[in-house]
Amino acid sequence: MLDTGDKRILLEVKDHVATLTLMRPEKLNALDMDMVLALERAAALIEAERDVRVAILTGTGDKSFCAGGDIEAWALHSALDFGRAWIRYGHRAFDALARLRQPLIAVLNGHVLGGGLELAAVADLRIAEEHIKVGAPETGLGIIPGWSGTQRVARRFGAQLTRRMALFGEIFSASEALALGIVDEVAAKGQGMASAQEYVDLVVARGPVALELTKALINAAEGEETERPLEAIAGALAASTEDLKEGVAAFRAKRKPKFRNE
Repeated sequence: MLDTGDKRILLEVKDHVATLTLMRPEKLNALDMDMVLALERAAALIEAERDVRVAILTGTGDKSFCAGGDIEAWALHSALDFGRAWIRYGHRAFDALARLRQPLIAVLNGHVLGGGLELAAVADLRIAEEHIKVGAPETGLGIIPGWSGTQRVARRFGAQLTRRMALFGEIFSASEALALGIVDEVAAKGQGMASAQEYVDLVVARGPVALELTKALINAAEGEETERPLEAIAGALAASTEDLKEGVAAFRAKRKPKFRNE
C-alpha cells in the first residue's frame, strides 16, 4: 500500500500492477480538493515504481465509478478561486494520470457522470459494467465541464459526441457507450476487474520500454502532450551514444572532447 495522503484514494501495487481506487462510496466517489491532490500524488507514485507495468483505476461500490466533483466542495469557492484552484488542480491531476508512462485501464463499475467522465477519459482503455450510465450533466447545473470535459473528452470521443452529452444532456447506457466508442468493452455487473485482468496479462507480456515509448507517441499524435515525449525520446537516444560517454569523460578530465558521431 502506497500513501497518497488521503485514505479515500487507495493505491496498491502487486505483481507489476498498480490499482488506484476511489474510496468514497457514501458520496458516490465524488471528488473534493484533497482527493484531487491525492490523485496527482498517486500518479507520481505510480510513475516512480519501476516494476509497475500497467495501472487500473476504479471506484468503490457499484453505484458510481465517480460522480465528478463534490458540489458541496466546489460551490464554496469564489469565482476567482474556482478557476485558480478547482479547475487548475483538477487539470494537473487528470493530466498526470493521462500522461502516465504505463498503460491505464479504467474499470467503470458504476455511473460515470460529469467529472467522472473526465476522469474515465484519462485512461487508455475503459471497461464498463453493464448497469452503468455515462454523461456530462454539468450545464444542467449552470457550470461547465471544467476538468477537460470540452478538451480531452472531445479529443478522445469526438466533438459531436461531446456536444450531445455536454450541450444536450444525453445520458448513454453501457451498451450505447460501447457502440459510440466511449468504452472499449462491456462486462457483467461485478466482472469489470476480471475483464481488466485479461488486458493486464496482455500488457505484461509485451516489451515495457516499447509500450512506454508507443504510448508517448500516441499521446503526442492525439495532442495530449508533445514537448515532453519528444525531448524524453531524443534525450534517451542521446544518452545511449558513445559521444555522451566521451563528453562526460572529457568534462571530468578537463580536456576537449573527441566526438566520433556514434
